[in-house]
Amino acid sequence: MRRIGVLFGIENSFPGALVEEINLRNVPGVRAEFVEVGVAPMEPASGEMHYAVIVDRISHQIPFYRSYLKVAALSGTTVINNPFWQSADDKFLNYALAARLGVAVPPTMLVPHKLPPNGTTERSLRNIEFPLNWDRVFLAVGEHGFLKPIDGGGWRDVYEVRGRDEFFRIYEQTRELCMVYQQAVDFDAYFRCCVVGQKWVRSMAYDPRRPHEERYVPAWKHVPKSLIRGMERDAVTLCRALGYDVNTVEFALADGIAYAIDFMNPVPDADPNSVGRANFTWIVEQVADLAIAKALAPPQPPELRAAVLLGAQPQPAKRKRKKTSRKSVKAEVLAKLESKS
Repeated sequence: MRRIGVLFGIENSFPGALVEEINLRNVPGVRAEFVEVGVAPMEPASGEMHYAVIVDRISHQIPFYRSYLKVAALSGTTVINNPFWQSADDKFLNYALAARLGVAVPPTMLVPHKLPPNGTTERSLRNIEFPLNWDRVFLAVGEHGFLKPIDGGGWRDVYEVRGRDEFFRIYEQTRELCMVYQQAVDFDAYFRCCVVGQKWVRSMAYDPRRPHEERYVPAWKHVPKSLIRGMERDAVTLCRALGYDVNTVEFALADGIAYAIDFMNPVPDADPNSVGRANFTWIVEQVADLAIAKALAPPQPPELRAAVLLGAQPQPAKRKRKKTSRKSVKAEVLAKLESKS
C-alpha cells in the first residue's frame, strides 16, 4: 500500500478535503490519511516511516515536524514541499534569484538587524559597517516602500513606509528581525498565482489593500490576457527554480509590467472562506493529482536545492608541475645572480 500522509495544524477545510478527494479516486494501492508521529529515531525501523508521500502544511512553524520530515525524506518519503530547501529559503535570495532569471522585481535592499538576535551581543555584529550608508538605500529603493522580514509570512511584521522619518521609526520596531526594504509598486491590479506541480497555475485576483477577509476580489477586467499568461509563465519559472511543488507567487501589475512581490509561500492559503469555493476546489484537485502521481512514482533521493540553484562551480584545472632537478634549480639561481652582477 502506497500511503499519502497529510501533516497539518489548525486548518479545518483543506486537509480533510484533500484526504477525501484522494480516497474517492479509488486508485489501486493508494490511500490517504492524516500523519501520526511520536518520538522519532535516527534510523527508523523497517516500515516505521511508511508514507510514500507527505503533504506538509505545518512544519514551517513546528521545528519537530521539520526535522522529522527531513529524515523521512532520507528514508525514501517524497515530501511536498522539499523540507531541505524550505529550511534554506529566504525572501532576499528569492528576489536576487528572480532578477537573475529575468523576472521583474522591485528594487530591494537587505537591511541588518536593528538589535543583535537573541543569544548574541553587539560584538556579534562587529563586521557590519557603522554608520550604515542609508543614502545608498534610499537612492536605490526610494522613500516609499515596504519593510518586511526575510522569512515572514501572512503579512506578519510587514510595514509600509512613506519617507525617511517613518522608515527609521519603523526600523526601530523591527528589533532582532532581519528585514528587506523594497520599493512600493503603485499597482492597478494584483494577483496571487497558485502553482502546483511546477506546471499548473491558478491566477486569483487579489487586493492586499483590503481587510484580510476581503482580499480575494472579482477578476481585474482591464488586464490583458497576454499579461496574465506572461505572469503565469514567470510564476512557473520561479517555482521550478526554487523547487516548490506547491507555492503561491504574488504579482503587482503596473504600467504593463508584472512585478513578483512575494513567492515564499510554500504553505499557501487554501481556506474556502478566503480563496473562494472555486479556487479551493481547484487547489484540492491539483494537489491530489500531484500527491497520487508522486506516490505511484519510484522514490527519488532528496534534492538539496541550493546545489541546483548555484550550479556546480568548475574546479580550476590543476597545472602539471614541471619536474626539475636540484642541479637545474641551482644553475637557474646562479644565472640570475650573474645577470645582476
